Amino acid sequence: MTEKNNHIVIIGNGISGVTCARNIRKKDRAVSITIISAETKHFFSRTALMYIYMGHMKYEHTKPYADDFWEKNGIQLKFAWVRQVDFTNRQLHFQNGEQMSYGKLILATGSKPNKFGWPGQELDGVQGLYSYQDLLSMEKQTPSISHAVIVGGGLIGVEMAEMFCSRKIPVTFLVREKGFWDNVLPKEEAELVGRHIRGHGVDLQLETELSSIVDDGTGRVKAVETSAGKRIECEFVGLTAGVSPNIGIFRGSELATNRGILVDEWFRTNLPDVYAIGDCTEFKTPPGPDRKTIEQVWYTGRMHGETLARNLTSKNPVPYKPGIWFNSAKFFDLEYQTYGHIPAEPRDGEWSFYWEDASGNVALRLLFTRGDQLLGINAFGWRMRHVFFDRAIRERWLADRVISRLDQANFNPEFYRDLQKELVKAYNREKGTSIALPKRSLIQRLIGSRA
Repeated sequence: MTEKNNHIVIIGNGISGVTCARNIRKKDRAVSITIISAETKHFFSRTALMYIYMGHMKYEHTKPYADDFWEKNGIQLKFAWVRQVDFTNRQLHFQNGEQMSYGKLILATGSKPNKFGWPGQELDGVQGLYSYQDLLSMEKQTPSISHAVIVGGGLIGVEMAEMFCSRKIPVTFLVREKGFWDNVLPKEEAELVGRHIRGHGVDLQLETELSSIVDDGTGRVKAVETSAGKRIECEFVGLTAGVSPNIGIFRGSELATNRGILVDEWFRTNLPDVYAIGDCTEFKTPPGPDRKTIEQVWYTGRMHGETLARNLTSKNPVPYKPGIWFNSAKFFDLEYQTYGHIPAEPRDGEWSFYWEDASGNVALRLLFTRGDQLLGINAFGWRMRHVFFDRAIRERWLADRVISRLDQANFNPEFYRDLQKELVKAYNREKGTSIALPKRSLIQRLIGSRA
């Protein structure tokens, strides 16, 4: 094999691209690997951007690997922007005029913040929060501002709101839906999250859409106007209405794209020796029940990289099978976990049990089939063990069994209030059952036991 054909090039140094490179190197010490990015010279934890702004971390703290890791493992890093890909001749063209050949090409170009053509969206002081450059821009734009506006109800918006609150910058949060994240969460959970956000001093305005962003006459933002005709003075606007695959340089090429780069379950595109992983990918068919064709979360990106690396270094490739959906997040200090899939609106043939603590800061929803088989769970303020619910959902445990064994799922700290006891009482009242909690030792309650 020629040197050119033995060269694996990865565009993008996020979790997908770096995981893929590391796992290829573990299996193949000879192949040439180059990772290309002009965002940063080294891989960093993207989820830590907010903590840099809040002063909890420095950039160097967000790098999982020492700077000499790459040289020691024979992974080349190229700091450059790709301008165009010549798929026919297997050539990358960089913005600085340089070129690079590849044998196999892995596209891991990530996401970009959505923009919807709002007047003024290109003004100074208007931006999203995805890249390290976005963080640097926020640091530059916000030291002396008196008010910020965030547009779009999602997890990045919550992160940005918490960032501003940490610096005591008043913030207004515009969300067009009736409830916060109510396209994902059922009504009760959406209301709980909305209350929690307001409880941290955020001016959360629901059913409110951005109409335009007002120029101060020098190319900077000075206010926003809503669809209801309200004007809100501000010096910064955060656009957090979701993200979309970052595939602009591939539009109009022979690479097949839709919303993202179209791939099969082996991450193959329509072109020979060209693969795509991470946020930029769109599966032609969902990779499993209740999975989506585009899933832009950290752990799926890591799984993409691991799976493709295995297939490129093995004679027995395997399709991508992510299993049961799960995710976790924080709304300020409110922890959220979800396993399986709980739709925002009820579906025929299913029922759910919802319990909320009197404090309004702890809640649990369990979703079942009409035959009482577990389908999914939402947990707020109550830490749950992944392995417990992964098994319970796969094996379709019945409702009473799940409720009676929640102590095995509990991952709250020692001496935390016994939430299961209160939940079981509520469940018995609602369902007319008489579930009794098993008597377990302190050690069993802390570490769980075999189901």
